[in-house]
Amino acid sequence: MITVNLRPDLKRKRARSPLQGMLEGARGLGTRVKDPLLVASVVSWVAVLAWLGYVVIGTTRELNALEPRLEETRAEHKRFKAFLAEKRHQETIRDSLVAQIGVIRTVDGDRYVWPHLLDEVTKALPAYTWLVDMAFAAPAAPPPAPKTAKAKADAKEDTTAAAPFVSPAVAFNVNGRTVDIQAYTRFLRQLEASPWITDVTPVSAQTVVEKERPVTAFTIRATYRQADSAYIRTVPLSESVR
Repeated sequence: MITVNLRPDLKRKRARSPLQGMLEGARGLGTRVKDPLLVASVVSWVAVLAWLGYVVIGTTRELNALEPRLEETRAEHKRFKAFLAEKRHQETIRDSLVAQIGVIRTVDGDRYVWPHLLDEVTKALPAYTWLVDMAFAAPAAPPPAPKTAKAKADAKEDTTAAAPFVSPAVAFNVNGRTVDIQAYTRFLRQLEASPWITDVTPVSAQTVVEKERPVTAFTIRATYRQADSAYIRTVPLSESVR
């Protein structure tokens, strides 16, 4: 095949690779740019934009990853908020019940003092001994104990809590007769052994004549106290009878 060069003054261009063309373009650009500060500023702006894009993409990825945790936390917040509201409601009911129970104990607490006393005195009464009367006696007021700093602090800790009801101290005198002086001393010991009676003190004991027979007339002073819960026996108010 015969090739005719119609332009003999131009040499045939050799085939170049794309990479070589890019390098030559970069060299040509460097020769055309006369201000290096402009190039530096453009490169800086390109780097800043690239960094901002990287930050935005990373932040968006983290936000998308935290969305499920946020929803879960909101659900937990709603659940615990409802739980706390129910707890406050139950505490309000409890405080109301405690206040009502305290009022009932204050009103009804000393109703069964004398039944307990009569029952305990009857159990302690020995043979050949009988009672003449049993009456209330004013207790001796003990001197007030000075309050320590710890007691004052404990009193200020919780003023709303209802304290357990304690029956008031009831001092009483027992007048009786016996034909046996040993029965009198046994009566004293059995009264002291009662969990409901304390401070058993013999006041007087003398021989008198009743119905032409010599007997020992005695007077005993004691104080009622609230027994431990182990000694308290409760029974239902109503029972079915077959």
